[in-house]
Amino acid sequence: MPPSARLVAPSSVARDPRHRLTVALVSAALVVVVLLAGCVSPKNQAAGPLPGETSDAPTAGVTGDLAGYYGQQLEWTACEQGECATAQVPLDYADPTGPSIGIALARARATGGEPIGSLLLNRGGPGASGVDFVSQVAGMVSADITRQFDLVGFDPRGVQRSSPVECVDGPGLDALIAYDPDYSTDAGIQEVMDLYGELGAACEQNTGEPLGHVDTVSAARDLDVLRAVLGDETLTYLGFSYGTALGATYASLFPDKVGRLVLDGALPPDLTSTEASEGQAVGFENALRAYITDCQAGARCPLDGSVEDGLAQISELFERAEANPLPTGTDRALTRSLAFYGIALPLYAQSYWPLLTQALTAAIDNNDGSILLQLADQYSDRQPDGTYSTNSLVAFYAINCLDSRASADFDAMRAEAAQIQAAAPTVGYFFGYGGTVCAQWPVPEVGGLDSYAAEGAAPILVVGTTNDPATPYRWAEQLAATLSSAVLLTYEGEGHTAYGSSNACIADTVDAYLLTGAVPAEGTRC
Repeated sequence: MPPSARLVAPSSVARDPRHRLTVALVSAALVVVVLLAGCVSPKNQAAGPLPGETSDAPTAGVTGDLAGYYGQQLEWTACEQGECATAQVPLDYADPTGPSIGIALARARATGGEPIGSLLLNRGGPGASGVDFVSQVAGMVSADITRQFDLVGFDPRGVQRSSPVECVDGPGLDALIAYDPDYSTDAGIQEVMDLYGELGAACEQNTGEPLGHVDTVSAARDLDVLRAVLGDETLTYLGFSYGTALGATYASLFPDKVGRLVLDGALPPDLTSTEASEGQAVGFENALRAYITDCQAGARCPLDGSVEDGLAQISELFERAEANPLPTGTDRALTRSLAFYGIALPLYAQSYWPLLTQALTAAIDNNDGSILLQLADQYSDRQPDGTYSTNSLVAFYAINCLDSRASADFDAMRAEAAQIQAAAPTVGYFFGYGGTVCAQWPVPEVGGLDSYAAEGAAPILVVGTTNDPATPYRWAEQLAATLSSAVLLTYEGEGHTAYGSSNACIADTVDAYLLTGAVPAEGTRC
């Protein structure tokens, strides 16, 4: 699966980390590598600086109470990913003399022995672990990248090993994820608000003060501390999905420290709530259309008739799961929300569409929700024993509620939901009423930056996929237009994000940028 994206926190949708499917679900026949032929060759333009090319030291310009953080020495120890360490950062950058928190790091050393610098990695979410990603990314990038860069993953504040957000136990998360809200009445909307209010109260009780400091702007400031303590004068960075919002925030805060930033699967940090919700709803609707077209061209598709007929059959499945949740062979039935997660996950990569066909065949033809439930569990990192292997779900809510909050006015939410439903009739239901999630969140909103232009930054590479379900292509166009030095690279295809999962044209262009600073010509398409 591609690296993680996020959904925009509607009350019935969690988020979409890019997760592995269980081996039991994926037979050898379903492991399909999709290589699309044909691309436009890139041209060299202005290049970003090589790591170490500037005359400034990594800590240049840092004085006062932050100097100790920037000058710290990391203690690396052997770990599963290669080497691991913990960097200390201020809990609150407005009070750097106050408490500190640890940011977990993992590093796979450059195989060539003489790295030109560190390539920092963020796989998205928000809430996905970069430490875990280190072990996976080596198979996505070229041998030249692994030879010349130390690959460094980090868990952003609030995530997994870095002062993690902690809220409720496994059964509590099960209930939250399976919950089917009723937005038809004021009482139903209020019930959703109260449900997430209870979650927020549990997060505050079990996480404490860090809950109010897991925002993206603080995480971007952490990223600059990491750059310095790793010994890099400028930041070289590969961010997927939400990682693009983090990277864009970093560039806007520290434009003079931008080295080479690859932002793949763009999530503009200045999207409005309506833009984000409607954009993703349409993205998943379009991906579902592409899947149905492909499915109906095959021999064993459970969706008959036209594409519109297929969409109607999926809508009927959602309605059936809401009225009478499907049996799964376990003590957990497949609700409408779980059915959506199970359908959404395989839309992230075209190679998993056959698995979606298998799941829909079981559900539609045999009233068996077991495969969709297994996919939904992969979506949320739920393990067979009922525990969750990560805190990505609750970290997602905590980070989003600090970054921005949609209106919780009932009439405003109804109007927005109607607009989304009109734009995406099959899946729009799952993207409305986003204001319910943060309405009772127990810590105040932090917000973002006034501008994300990043004036003065070196060239930044934004990568967009034309039918990306989670981060629609127009968002890549928007982010490339917002960042003053950005160049847009387009992958014409399906799935969420492109680098490491599309074709040689994308791989070669991104590699050339990371290794030499060469950016593709405007309008390059692969």
